[in-house]
Amino acid sequence: MHEKANSDSSIPVESFQLAGIGSRFFATVIDGIIVGLVSALLVGLISMAGLPIGEFIGLVLPVVYYWYFWTRRDGQTPGKSAVGIRVVKVDGSELSDTDALIRAIGYHVSALIFGLGFIWAIFDANNQTWHDKMARTYVVRADSSRKSG
Repeated sequence: MHEKANSDSSIPVESFQLAGIGSRFFATVIDGIIVGLVSALLVGLISMAGLPIGEFIGLVLPVVYYWYFWTRRDGQTPGKSAVGIRVVKVDGSELSDTDALIRAIGYHVSALIFGLGFIWAIFDANNQTWHDKMARTYVVRADSSRKSG
């Protein structure tokens, strides 16, 4: 893996060892399994209780999951932690609440047209998906990123 830097001149240029597509994929699978199981459990329990908010929980839970780990756990979801990667802003700083919400909602945008926004990272010079571009983030190796502060 080689280092790349953002070419957007409005952002301070930082170098990171970018996460590979394979590690990003495996992290997504792990997180998808976790979110899917928790969603199924909560929706099942809520449905058994007769409450009509199961679909709402299914939509909100993933956003809350990602927001929490990206902003409160050093940019690492359990899946990203398992494969040794994390999410940072393009300047190396940690994500704010707003950044995390934009990125989480951006997942839906990336998935809209047959997952093209995710596939985009394969061809992008900085391995960025559409949701990375929307939130101005990189996914980097956890041991290579510089913490700010």
